Amino acid sequence: MNNRRDFLKNMTFAIGTGGLLAGCSGSNTLNLRGGGGNMSGYCAPKIPAVRIGFVGLGMRGPGAVERMMYIEGVQITAICDKIKSRTESVEKMVTGRGFPKPAVYTDSEDAWKQMCQRDDLDLIYIATPWHLHTPMAVYAMENGKHAATEVPAATTLEECWQLVETSERTRKHCVILENCCYDFFEIMTLNMAQQGVFGDLIHGEGAYIHNLVDLKFSKDGYMDMWRLKQNASRNGNLYPTHGLGPICQCMGINRGDRMDYLTCMASNDFTMNAEAERRAAQDSFYQPYVGKPYRGNMNTTLVRTARGRTILIQHDVSSPRPYSRIHLLSGTKGFAQKWPQTHISFGHTEVSDEEMKQLGEKYSPPIVTKIGEMAKKVGGHGGMDFLMDWSLINSLRNGLAVDMDCYDAALWSCITPLSIKSIARRSNSVDVPDFTRGNWKTNKPVTLELAAAIGVRDVQKADPSGQLNVK
Repeated sequence: MNNRRDFLKNMTFAIGTGGLLAGCSGSNTLNLRGGGGNMSGYCAPKIPAVRIGFVGLGMRGPGAVERMMYIEGVQITAICDKIKSRTESVEKMVTGRGFPKPAVYTDSEDAWKQMCQRDDLDLIYIATPWHLHTPMAVYAMENGKHAATEVPAATTLEECWQLVETSERTRKHCVILENCCYDFFEIMTLNMAQQGVFGDLIHGEGAYIHNLVDLKFSKDGYMDMWRLKQNASRNGNLYPTHGLGPICQCMGINRGDRMDYLTCMASNDFTMNAEAERRAAQDSFYQPYVGKPYRGNMNTTLVRTARGRTILIQHDVSSPRPYSRIHLLSGTKGFAQKWPQTHISFGHTEVSDEEMKQLGEKYSPPIVTKIGEMAKKVGGHGGMDFLMDWSLINSLRNGLAVDMDCYDAALWSCITPLSIKSIARRSNSVDVPDFTRGNWKTNKPVTLELAAAIGVRDVQKADPSGQLNVK
């Protein structure tokens, strides 16, 4: 950690807590660079109708726009993409569902800045390539908007600090859109962990193991082959948050515990350059991608926390093996794991199918019992995308703390630059910054209770005022 960070950490001080809403964090610790206060548990003023501007309408953006149309109290105010055909397609989808025509920003690399400068937006929803996430989120907050960004939220340590300090100073939420925190088994085991069912958690494991070779090399996949270029230039865990986010929430990382240090090791690349050579032999388009220092197939990162617990994070997107995020929790009283098959055990014996059903009925939190079935119908990775978006809007409309704040966005994303550093140092350990500056000791856990639930629309009727009562 550099001297500037040490200085900020050592020079923080506390002020009064007046003006915070009931049920929200009473901590208001200032820092000299951010100038605001602790954003963990912070409740922004209620927003009766959340006016959203979407930037990035390639792979993830259109689905986000569609999901938001199902949520009560959302206005699709503006859309942005530098490719005009994408904005035209999304505009047609929105108006086709009976919603007003959104303002359109396109045909320019900086069109998103013009959108962020509007005075009739509350939230900027970012679904662009990774290197744009932090600049866009920071600009949105600087212009008075809450920011929600796809993963990872940042690519460097400096960007991680920019997110934290800008969120604190502007008092605007910076939310990482980690949808896997809302998958049904993950959110159930979070509830179980918080209620002590597993006892003291000792160890957790998460991963993103997904064979994406064909997609990365596809000319119709990621524009300008940007994701392939990422894998050809940085050797580390480039995509840590899907497996890590749910484990951090279960362990109360940033809220009772924190990451202390990590070490990382990577295999050689056994497939990516060979694939580039194979394709280049048939199509000269791929010749520039031959002979690149592709990241190793399997990346394994080990983290030790301040409380002495351990977390394993794996990343492999180029080996022919089944998809897995692992999601493993090992405690003093019980054990849970989702992949390769879902099971929970207390001791040596795995619970029966009937017992698993009973656990689901007992520990599925309100967000699942209230809108879980609707989420499955709307879709988005089996419904978890919709639960994520719904929870975000519920927090903004009702003035509640967000589930994933700027500290989570920074911490979960910083695994990438730290893993790169560890590998470059022959897997020597690397300290993990404390983005909360000591507030992790008193920050409250993520709450699974819904203080005030909002409804969902039946957009199949093309009626924006139509609602399904889920209260």
